[in-house]
Amino acid sequence: MNHLMKRLIDVSVAGAALLLLAPLMATVGLAIFLMIGPPVLFRHIRPGYKARPFTTLKFRTMSDARDAQGRLLPDAERLTPLGNLLRRMSIDELPQLWNVLKGEMSLVGPRPLLVEYLERYTPEQMRRHEMKPGITGWAQINGRNALSWEERFRLDVWYVDHWSIGLDLRTILKTILNVLLQQGISQHGHATMPEFMGKNRARS
Repeated sequence: MNHLMKRLIDVSVAGAALLLLAPLMATVGLAIFLMIGPPVLFRHIRPGYKARPFTTLKFRTMSDARDAQGRLLPDAERLTPLGNLLRRMSIDELPQLWNVLKGEMSLVGPRPLLVEYLERYTPEQMRRHEMKPGITGWAQINGRNALSWEERFRLDVWYVDHWSIGLDLRTILKTILNVLLQQGISQHGHATMPEFMGKNRARS
């Protein structure tokens, strides 16, 4: 019953939010088109529930700037002023409401990460895929990108083991507060979260 209620909340909130935020999203899309260039949306394959792949959507925040050898520059050098603003306000995540409406994501759950990370997880960390990925999550309201990977995965698994409708509502409310305070946007010394190399690789 709780799973059904969670899905009903996801559909109701995501549908209403897409309608209410349509003017804002259209304005953001136009600004990205004019200031960063097409495409407006960033599409990427991420593992979802039970690690099944799906295409996640976000507003584009980085340019395609490359070095003399044609390689993409580091994130810090490609993150545009507009993109930085969108990230600080978490507006870049709004297109994922469509992923929620389609049933690929939930409003609350472990954040969808890179497919390459799957082979680097420990069995315990892999349990984060026992729930649908979320636009926000327990790790996001308890440090977000300022957390280490180990802390983040520990919080993800804690959520999987303790989730409830009440916990989801608490997470959503705290997310709104964190967005207003702009807390935990990036890890110290990084424009975004550094790559997760896995426990063994990180120690080598």
